[in-house]
Amino acid sequence: MKLPIRKSRGRGYTLVELTLAMSVGIMISAIVMTLMRQQLNFLRIFRAQSFLVTEAPMLNNFVVKIIGNADSFRLYASVDDLVAGRAQVMTNAPVIMLRFKEPNGTFRASVLSFENPGTGTGLYYRMVNTAGTLGTAQWSLSKRPSNVRFAIENGILRMVVSGPNGEEVTYSGAVQL
Repeated sequence: MKLPIRKSRGRGYTLVELTLAMSVGIMISAIVMTLMRQQLNFLRIFRAQSFLVTEAPMLNNFVVKIIGNADSFRLYASVDDLVAGRAQVMTNAPVIMLRFKEPNGTFRASVLSFENPGTGTGLYYRMVNTAGTLGTAQWSLSKRPSNVRFAIENGILRMVVSGPNGEEVTYSGAVQL
């Protein structure tokens, strides 16, 4: 007696089904990778522009107020040159001393300087006390700029602020007195 041969279908997937499933998986992963790359590019651009969007307007507000109220200003090549009483410069100066006339006729002074006073490089504000000595850096206006330079061009004060990603913002304002 001959037993009938039973065809049994295996419980696995066919080659076509596996190929189709892998193709769908590869397409989905390609889409996810493209979206991820696009998101990373967006974040890189956002970080690069954050200096221009957040720090630059804040610096503008402060600089307009303080320099606009100054009666006179002088530029120096360094804080040491200012303290030593060396001659002022006209271009490429990281330090500006501002003088303000008080209602009683006396003057007070303050200094904006791009330097590293031991707490990191940045744009710092200092007061000159009544004895005429320069105080310590009281606060940092911003530590994000990579460079800040003051210059007097045709009697107009210019402040060029270089951002951390190479962007440059130029502020022009007060007439030299």
